[in-house]
Amino acid sequence: MSFLIDAFEPAFMQRALIGGLIAVIATSLVGTWIVLRGLAFLGDALAHGVIPGIALAILWGFDPAIGAFVAALIMSGLVTFVSNRTTVRDDTAIGLLFVGMLSLGVVIVSKSKSFSTDLTSLLFGDALGISAGDIYKQLVFTIVVVAFTIILYRPFLALTFNEMKAQTLGMHPRLAQAALLGLLSLSIVSSFQTIGTLLVFGLLVAPPATASLVVKRVSGIMAVSVLFGTLAVFLGLLVSFYYGTAGGATMAGFSVLQFFIVLGGRSAFNSIRKLRNKEVSV
Repeated sequence: MSFLIDAFEPAFMQRALIGGLIAVIATSLVGTWIVLRGLAFLGDALAHGVIPGIALAILWGFDPAIGAFVAALIMSGLVTFVSNRTTVRDDTAIGLLFVGMLSLGVVIVSKSKSFSTDLTSLLFGDALGISAGDIYKQLVFTIVVVAFTIILYRPFLALTFNEMKAQTLGMHPRLAQAALLGLLSLSIVSSFQTIGTLLVFGLLVAPPATASLVVKRVSGIMAVSVLFGTLAVFLGLLVSFYYGTAGGATMAGFSVLQFFIVLGGRSAFNSIRKLRNKEVSV
């Protein structure tokens, strides 16, 4: 028991834990829709697409969260514009903007005098260095994500499983898609301070993907995803504290590891069940 108490006794560890748990709520709710709709590549690209906005915020001295959100909205709009105005496939448009925005971000950050420090914090986060103010901002963004997830649950559900029916029911799938991209942007903004833009994708996709192996209902996937994400954050911070690893990377790594553990356990269970069914039939 002292093993846990000692790890989370320091104030910076308590803030890291709270920040990580808030990030899990936002990323799990939005990530469920991203996983179910097969938009993982878009989520990854958008997580990188916020870098120019954050970089400009660092150089110009204003809140990085504002820069990140504006950059995410711009990239979302550009993806939609390219897809609608050309014959280029969505994944090609996303790939082009992904590389372009990432390159622009690195170029902008390279103009900073503290290039290496800023870039490392921007890409990989600083889970052990977040402040109470960072947590308050996270909480505000996450409350917005939760509220709109509840309000738009039915339109998102229709958009995910039957876009044509959503159109006939007057649910405006294009507006629902735009709202989903907006929530995705908010979830990234609420999380990058803790785990960084490169690693936010881990919490955005891995816990919902793992939860989808266990339950099938959308609300169940969201709930179980939060549980898996919470475990990943807790274990990641423990390992980071005792072994000196990067907090954000360790949390994201555990979230991915959980997927393969659950997948392996599920495969083994199905194999055993099939073997028993064969024995009974014989």
